[in-house]
Amino acid sequence: MSGFGTEVSLDRPFDEAVEAVTAALAAEGFGVISRIDLDKAFAEKLGTAFRRYTILGACNPALAHRAVTARPDVGLLLPCNVTIEEAPGGALVRLVDAGQMMAMGDLGDVPEIAELAADAGARLDRVATALRGG
Repeated sequence: MSGFGTEVSLDRPFDEAVEAVTAALAAEGFGVISRIDLDKAFAEKLGTAFRRYTILGACNPALAHRAVTARPDVGLLLPCNVTIEEAPGGALVRLVDAGQMMAMGDLGDVPEIAELAADAGARLDRVATALRGG
């Protein structure tokens, strides 16, 4: 676990890792609403080669709706980001710590936001467990 979330090493090629992460997120009610391939952006915009590195913006619509209804400014912290990067022997996946993210500023003092963050965090923990084969 890093300071921002959970890390999972996958013993599979990058493209398979992206598919596995997307499927595990879907099983927990998250859809991928954005995808940023940093390696391609760096090549196009900077002319710089970089290892394969993708950021997925994962959103659980029901949780997001409740969150922005309770506190519209929470939208600044959405969606939940998941990164997949090429690593020796496979891929490294990082899932954001929703509880830590939603504790920023005074958000942690809002009971509904704390409840939603705990729910999202539990779902993302189950995604990590599924990716680990558990």
